[in-house]
Amino acid sequence: MTQAVISLLRGVNVGGHNKIKMDALHALYSSLGLGQAQTYVQSGNVVYTTAERDLVALGSRIEDAIESGFGFRPAVIQRTAAELRQVIRANPFPSQAENEPGKLIVMFLPGHPGAEARDKVLALKIHPVFNATAASESCTRSLRDALPIWPTFSAKAKGSAAEAPTCATK
Repeated sequence: MTQAVISLLRGVNVGGHNKIKMDALHALYSSLGLGQAQTYVQSGNVVYTTAERDLVALGSRIEDAIESGFGFRPAVIQRTAAELRQVIRANPFPSQAENEPGKLIVMFLPGHPGAEARDKVLALKIHPVFNATAASESCTRSLRDALPIWPTFSAKAKGSAAEAPTCATK
């Protein structure tokens, strides 16, 4: 059975570095046997279908192919459509995201950072411009490797940095 997968390539086409034309990236994904590859603007993000279940190994194959073909090795973070839907459902800032959806940031990590790293993030005293309290125990456990952040400097945003976010996991 095939599934839709999103590849997020780190540092591609940013600041004039690590350039890949999207038609070349599309051809690379097709050459790896990945179906229905579609690129998004010049971002290095690719949506495709695959029957492959080991997305970490597949990400390494993609990294190898990019390094071989383009001379640099970006990190490739893979997420299924179901995983992205879970990130959306677990959004700890629903009212802010509804009012200003362009202000919500989600950072995807290559894998689960582990309990020690999570505890260090939770202990950080974040600058008040960012409300990173979404890194609560329940959110980091349910989201596995995604950290939603809401910049609270927006004048239109309802709520405040002191407002405790919730993390819906269902």
